[in-house]
Amino acid sequence: MTRLAYLMKQNATNKVLGRLAKLDSCSIASAVDSLGVRLLNEGFSGPGIICRTPVLAPMVGSAVTLKVRSSEPPMKKAFYLDQPDWWVRLETAAGPRILVIEDTDAHPGRGSLVGPVHACILKAMGFAGVVTSGAVRGPNVFEEIGLHAFSGNISPSHAYCHIVEMGGAVEVAGLRIEAGEIVHGDLNGIVKIPADVLDKIPGIAEQFREREQRVCRFCSTSDFSPMMVQRIIGADSSRG
Repeated sequence: MTRLAYLMKQNATNKVLGRLAKLDSCSIASAVDSLGVRLLNEGFSGPGIICRTPVLAPMVGSAVTLKVRSSEPPMKKAFYLDQPDWWVRLETAAGPRILVIEDTDAHPGRGSLVGPVHACILKAMGFAGVVTSGAVRGPNVFEEIGLHAFSGNISPSHAYCHIVEMGGAVEVAGLRIEAGEIVHGDLNGIVKIPADVLDKIPGIAEQFREREQRVCRFCSTSDFSPMMVQRIIGADSSRG
């Protein structure tokens, strides 16, 4: 692929991501489900993480993955918290990006890899958010700078948090995420968008959202009746 072709493709992808960032994760999930590309109980986060920045607009971007541990000291200092070389490796990924961290401890979240300082660094590097099965700290700072945070818990300390793997598949709240996969998230949770249907999702999700808004508007009128609601929804009442 020539550089011009690559730039054109990247520009088109960025436009799609821009549309997705204006949509809620429920509409995104409904859109993916309607295409039948995966089981209806797959592709989204389950119990185990909470959005710590619910006032922020939805985030969307490609996943950059890490695995960490925090309950015990690392065997070696490589990629330890006070060494910035892992920032350099994160910077090589295409943006917009979302840092997805699996805490592999038996009891995740003893310490936090990303706190206020690292949040500011990640924001400056073009990241849209952080998703972790472990802990974050200082969620008020995340909100102030506009960086989304999803985590299993909040911790006041880094403890012994250190990186044990970069770039592999991770699992967060029952959702398996590969590096480079497109992730969308808001206060409802995290949804993974399959690459082969990415271009279709904004239009379908917008239709789902409009249909739901139309139903809700109708429910507040004096003409409301269950029969009329069914007519508005139509034959496809899925993911309502």
